[in-house]
Amino acid sequence: MSNIHTFQTKLASILDKMTKSAVTEFNKLVGECSPQSDDTDFSSEMLIPPENESPKTALESEFLTLVMGILTKEAQEQIGKLVEEGCAVLHLEKAQTQGENQALKRRLQLMESQLRTVRGGTEGAVLESPAGRPSCSVGVQVGHDCGGEKIDVEEFCAEGGLTDEGQHCEEDHVPQPRPAESNSDITHTNGYILSADAVELSAGARARILIDHQYCAEVEEKKKQEKKVARKRRTYSANGTKTSLSPNICSSLAGRSYKELYELSVEDPDTFWGSIAKERLLWNRPFDHVNNCDISTGRINWFPGGQLNVSVNCLDVHVAKHPNRVALVWERDEPGTEVNVTYRELLESTCRLANTLKRHGIHRGDRVAIYMPVSPLAVAAMLACARIGAVHTVVFAGFSAEALAGRIQDAQCKAVVTCNQGVRGGRVIELKATVDAAVKSCPSVRSVFVAQRTSNRVPMTGIDVLLEEEMAKEAADCSPEVMDSEDMLFMLYTSGSTGQPKGIVHTQAGYLLYASLTHQYVFDYRPGDVFGCVADIGWVTGHSYVVYGPLCNGATTVLFESTPVYPDPGRYWETVERLGINQFYGAPTAIRLLLKYEESWVKKYDRSSLKTLGSVGEPINHEAWEWFYNVVGDGRCPLVDTWWQTETGGVCIAPRPAEDGAEIIPAMAMRPFFGVQPALMDETGAVITGNDVSGALCISKPWPGMARTIYGDHQRFVDAYLKPYPGYYFTGDGAYRSKDGYYQITGRMDDVINISGHRLGTAEIEDALDEHPGVPETAVIGIPHDIKGEVPFAFVVLKEDDSLDHSVVIEDLRGLVATKIAKYAIPDHFLIVKRLPKTRSGKIMRRILRKVATDETSNLGDISTLDDPSVVTEIMQAYTRFKNQPAQKR
Repeated sequence: MSNIHTFQTKLASILDKMTKSAVTEFNKLVGECSPQSDDTDFSSEMLIPPENESPKTALESEFLTLVMGILTKEAQEQIGKLVEEGCAVLHLEKAQTQGENQALKRRLQLMESQLRTVRGGTEGAVLESPAGRPSCSVGVQVGHDCGGEKIDVEEFCAEGGLTDEGQHCEEDHVPQPRPAESNSDITHTNGYILSADAVELSAGARARILIDHQYCAEVEEKKKQEKKVARKRRTYSANGTKTSLSPNICSSLAGRSYKELYELSVEDPDTFWGSIAKERLLWNRPFDHVNNCDISTGRINWFPGGQLNVSVNCLDVHVAKHPNRVALVWERDEPGTEVNVTYRELLESTCRLANTLKRHGIHRGDRVAIYMPVSPLAVAAMLACARIGAVHTVVFAGFSAEALAGRIQDAQCKAVVTCNQGVRGGRVIELKATVDAAVKSCPSVRSVFVAQRTSNRVPMTGIDVLLEEEMAKEAADCSPEVMDSEDMLFMLYTSGSTGQPKGIVHTQAGYLLYASLTHQYVFDYRPGDVFGCVADIGWVTGHSYVVYGPLCNGATTVLFESTPVYPDPGRYWETVERLGINQFYGAPTAIRLLLKYEESWVKKYDRSSLKTLGSVGEPINHEAWEWFYNVVGDGRCPLVDTWWQTETGGVCIAPRPAEDGAEIIPAMAMRPFFGVQPALMDETGAVITGNDVSGALCISKPWPGMARTIYGDHQRFVDAYLKPYPGYYFTGDGAYRSKDGYYQITGRMDDVINISGHRLGTAEIEDALDEHPGVPETAVIGIPHDIKGEVPFAFVVLKEDDSLDHSVVIEDLRGLVATKIAKYAIPDHFLIVKRLPKTRSGKIMRRILRKVATDETSNLGDISTLDDPSVVTEIMQAYTRFKNQPAQKR
């Protein structure tokens, strides 16, 4: 029997043994497995390799004829593109023995992973069969054999680029990025295996892969070494990502580069912001001036004289153009039960709710507390307030009754909007009961509007109103209140250094414009994208990038009600696959939580829809950044590490926007947004010039999205933000400006330690400690020392691994800090804890750790903002055990 007949027989045998689902997958690749008579113009001769390649064997030629005969026309055209570039080569291996087969399996897994990293690559089909039966992977490998010359596959360059060592790459020798782990199960005890993907490359591109037994061993050894030492800092060019600022940002500013636009925004803010505001927002009355600000006195006034309504800009303008476009995708707690809400439906709900509020005595300027889970009705409540000119203050639906009462009292809220219950992580949360307890001490509250999230009945009081029943009685239209640019839109409470929450005030036009612009250009949002910010609406991230920014841009925005690990650690990524999310914006806390689990929880889901990843809430450490970028984003999605605050209204520093193809440095915020001019200040209040310097991060000029005041206490606003460095907005954070002029947040200024005259940010020490593979997160604080003044104290969380020896880990951590920073930066004490005290927004409450480490636990202050206050007791008990240990073991 000839070779071709032998192979045909084996192929038929494999197909007979496949499961029905496997055959279906196979048919997707090869059509109906029958020759396509109308495709005879495509022949195997087109696959002849370049002249310097060795000729194909007879078996390869015969096999090519067989394969090309059963491919569909579409598949042939795809391969034809590769052939025209002269870079398609068939890779055929024969496994003679079981030992060779195992090595081949590893080689093919690495090869397939590498092919998936090539730009534009699509994952090939791996044909699975019942246990014990052979499987087969079919496809076409791109690349050149290159005569067996060994390649360092970690080197990567575009045509004519440079390797890591700075040497020019030859045109036909473009190594690929390090392969990710493959989950492909490729097994075959005898016979032939054809492996790889059909990958479309850009014109003139070249790719080659050389994998041998020695390389496989090197990869395994390298992975082991990477677990012991800190990873090399790398930059990513994010090839293929486009900012396209000039055509979209404003017609009068078209044709300008990012650099030109940024310079205009800080040198001539009136022209920049005025031009954009006129085109981006719908005004009832045009503004008289662009800004009337004096940051030294606390006067911040944007677009004076202008009048508009925020809800109209978020709803009506889009309903007029595309009423049936999905505005909200409510990702409910239970996976697969999502609810879509169109712009028309959201406008109708908003108007009915607005009319309900008015009927019950809520008018322009009144404050309304919203204590609800993430849901379409919560968004409608926010927009309903904006429509009638009321001021909303959203309180995270997890705060205690005492914390809720404090905020209601400070704002003098006239009404509360809530639900009977909430559902999160499979648990029922008694929201109405919390509100009942809170309003007992809040005489200003006249009405409590209660929506039904569950079917459970809850006790009702005399001031309670069944929200849905009342809304059903109201009209589906409501005339919008015409608001001045500087009227209050909302207030949002944030913790102060004193522990007393402060109501940060944001106004109408400036906030909406800034949220809209940052949403579009930081995340490269495009019309038709599904934007997935998983923040709660109780925080400013939810306000700016779940509600106002996306809706002003006419986007489809996801409302995520659940948790990252419910019902399992794959929840985020299952949601990405099911909803087709294009931009994913989350917190480092969640990322560090998820990287504790196997990568299979990520890789089992299709994340090909993702285009941009974002991080928010705190500086992201290197390990989390690398995992987020490489595992979740497959090394192809730009990861924007964003820095901003409740007070700034939107992102102020981030890697994007930038010039097309600009680099992204891991764990660094990098570039200021339009209109934001950072300044670093020294201890004397002087501006620090030059690069490769650190100081207190300030912003030298006002921008439209910045907070206007603290509700009811403007002097406190001035004292906290404008007085420390007169003429500047003081962020409270420290920052480092690199040699290239990029910004990296080093932590809160009260988290700077002075060790024997050496100033050191705790974030820098944490970043070094977090490089340890067994340490997902740490928190470092400074404690007094008789000789050094202060010394670092490290609280360390370990991965759930019983094999970790605590004493060995601590020694490794000492070595990491000494290597990454200096010996003087090594913490004097290490306390291993199960978890850290965090607020519900994911921030570590370091003052608690400082009080524990200095034996001042008798006065912990307000801990109501902690996600779980019981963590304090856990840490105190761990510290007691720590103190009782011999000093040398600490």
